[in-house]
This record gives sequence, structure tokens and C-alpha cells, in this order.
Amino acid sequence: MTIVLSPATPVRLLCQQQLTRKPVLFCFQDKFPTSGNVVCWSASANYSSLWVGARRLQPLVKPSWGKRSGIVRCATIEEIEAEKSSIEKDVKERMEKTVETVRSNFNSIRTGRASPAMLDKIEVDYYGTPVSLKSIAQISTPDASSILVQPYDKSSLKAIEKAIVSSDVGMTPNNDGEVIRLAVPQLTSDRRKELSKIVSKQAEEGKVAIRNIRRDALKAYEKLEKEKKLSEDNVKDLSSDLQKVTDEYMKKIDTVFKQKEKELLKV
Repeated sequence: MTIVLSPATPVRLLCQQQLTRKPVLFCFQDKFPTSGNVVCWSASANYSSLWVGARRLQPLVKPSWGKRSGIVRCATIEEIEAEKSSIEKDVKERMEKTVETVRSNFNSIRTGRASPAMLDKIEVDYYGTPVSLKSIAQISTPDASSILVQPYDKSSLKAIEKAIVSSDVGMTPNNDGEVIRLAVPQLTSDRRKELSKIVSKQAEEGKVAIRNIRRDALKAYEKLEKEKKLSEDNVKDLSSDLQKVTDEYMKKIDTVFKQKEKELLKV
């Protein structure tokens, strides 16, 4: 049984049992609703002895405490806050990465207007090592309907040309020995609708990833509750905050999806 105590924080212990072997429930911190009989306690560093009247309570769980009967190892407020902060930080970092992945996938889908991002997914076999095209060449758009690829090493021109041909960008490279030019064809109405469906699917996959991150965080909170580091009310409050963060990132995915859909359907 882990009990949250801090020498610097006023703590009130309340017991929901008579002096029997029934489970003992404790409520800490003044913000919690309380009821029951007041229980006395004494503490030294992170260890506390619990008393009901003249009787010292035995711990409900006896791991490696040995003969230190009636002494409970306490999780400090700082330790609990650190665990909560770690979970919250992990959630936001993973959700942010998910949004960036969705945005990157959208950028690689051509809309009829030239963009260097169309070639983001292309990897080139450069001296036996797969590398991203943008790491070995400068990519620019001279106008709205063409892309110019200028390699830093001209000996890689053929490898770049081969990578573009084998990709799914749907453009034919024109290699003049110095640079590679790509003409961006206009999208047909049917192709625009097809790409819109692909974008919609990618957006939904992003939302599924966001929901999975939320699920992982809830499991982490429930674990802390089982370890008696969080109360049921704590978990409810944290779950509510987590839902707000989840909704925020869902809206971010909706925003980038609508922007991309608008680009695709614009003639």
C-alpha cells in the first residue's frame, strides 16, 4: 500500500473501517471530500506509521519490508508529479509527431501545382546507400508547372533519374546531363477525386494514432491509481484534461486535411 505523505504538506488521514481486517481506504490532501474516523500518523523522512486509537495498523501488502510491520514506504508529492508530467509530455510529443507525419504525407501528394515537397518521399541509391533525394540535390520550382533537380554531385544524375522513374510521383524526368527537369501534369477531375480519398484515409489514420496515444496515457494513469499514487478523482480530472489535448490535436489534423482537400479540388 503506497500512501502519499509529505512533511511539508498538511495531511489528513481518514479511515473507512472499524478495527477489523476489512480493506482500509485513506483520503489525503484537504481538497478531497472526507468522511470517517480520524487516524493518527507519525512520519520520518518517507516512512510513516499509521495508528487507529492505540493500535498501529499492519500494512495490507507485505513486499520486501521484512519485519518493519506497520511502516509504509511513501511516494512523495514530487515523485508523483514527476510521473504525471512525464506522461503528459510523452502524450504531447507523440501527438505532435503524428500531426507532422500526416502533414508530410499530404505534402508528397501532388495537387497540379509544382512543389519541392512532391519529391520528399523519394530515396536514391547513392553509392550503395539509400538517401533522401533532397539531401543530395537542390530542388526548386522555376514556375508553377515544373520542378528542377540540381544534384550536388553530377555523377548521381542517373541514380536520381532512376529513383524518380521507379517512384509513384507520376512524372517523367528529363535529364540533360546537368540537371533534371520535371513537368507537373495537370490533374484530371477523376484523379483529383481519387487523391482526395487517399488524403481522407491518411487523415483518419492520423486520428487513429492520436486515439491510441490517448489510450496509452489512460492506461498509465490507471496504473498509478492501482499503485495508490493517484486517487479515483485524480484520474478523472487527468482523463478530462487528456481528452481536451486529444480534441486539440484532432482539430489540427482536420485543419491540415481541409487545406489539402481544398488544394486538390481547386481547378
